[in-house]
Amino acid sequence: MTLSLGQLEEARRVRPDDDSAVALAAPLFADVAGDCRVSFEYFPPKTEKMEATLWDAVRMLEPLEPSFVSVTYGAGGSTRERTHATVARIARETAISAAAHLTCVEATRSEIDAVAEEYWAAGVRHIVALRGDMPTPGARFEAHADGYANAAALVAGLRRLHPFEISVAAYPECHPDSGDVTTDLDNLKAKIDAGATRAITQFFFEPETFFRFRDAAAAAGIDADLVPGIMPVTNFAAVQRMSKLCGTDVPDWMGRLFEGLDALPAARQLVAATLAAELSRKLYAGGVRHLHFYTLNRAELSYAICHMLGLRPKAAAGRVAA
Repeated sequence: MTLSLGQLEEARRVRPDDDSAVALAAPLFADVAGDCRVSFEYFPPKTEKMEATLWDAVRMLEPLEPSFVSVTYGAGGSTRERTHATVARIARETAISAAAHLTCVEATRSEIDAVAEEYWAAGVRHIVALRGDMPTPGARFEAHADGYANAAALVAGLRRLHPFEISVAAYPECHPDSGDVTTDLDNLKAKIDAGATRAITQFFFEPETFFRFRDAAAAAGIDADLVPGIMPVTNFAAVQRMSKLCGTDVPDWMGRLFEGLDALPAARQLVAATLAAELSRKLYAGGVRHLHFYTLNRAELSYAICHMLGLRPKAAAGRVAA
């Protein structure tokens, strides 16, 4: 028998010292499909083979009816044309709401506004507005003399152009450039006050990280939706490198989980899917009702995680041209 989350809470209340009640508080399966939404992030492909992989992922995940999918924008706008082509094709050939990432890096306001106008003309109504990273890895951000100074300014500029839906980034463990948590929360509030609809977080690996951040954001007067970003760990070494760049803590127990699996990709995927599903389930138990998955253009892990959460295809996938 599988207990609902409400029944589990009742078990804890009635029998707080009962070992069986404690055991039942961690069910094998907790169906969250009724009121949980998901969204997915892709990056624009560089080659024909990568494009085929991306569209395989789009096809597989579309039947889950995501709230939206987003497509990243390379450092310094390096993927501008590929990002636009990918977003426009998703908007044109699927039933999915497509969001385009847009950054402030190395571009004037008029250049950025022109890109936003192209998206609007292509039917794209959702922008993920980001400050962005410099083309040189690790280089400190410098605003263009005639550009938007930061993400909050970009949000305000987009609002002046069209009634875009706008998502922004949030950092549960503080952006490396912010210096301290207060400054980071002030920056997030500025983006929300400028007109952002929601904030999607950088990936993290423990539910309490998100809950602490959510409480701190509420205390700072931030009342927009905060959507946790989930990164299924396909390559532990790569995740360690990415985590150092964005200030994400990698707990020691993760290293132990993935130790010895470098040459066992199938086992690694099983561990990754189970770990991300458990994180998602605990976030749901804490009141989260929207999860955003960083797919790395691979659908299998994200699909498996959603399946373990009880999410099922709601309709046949729309036809996507090869």
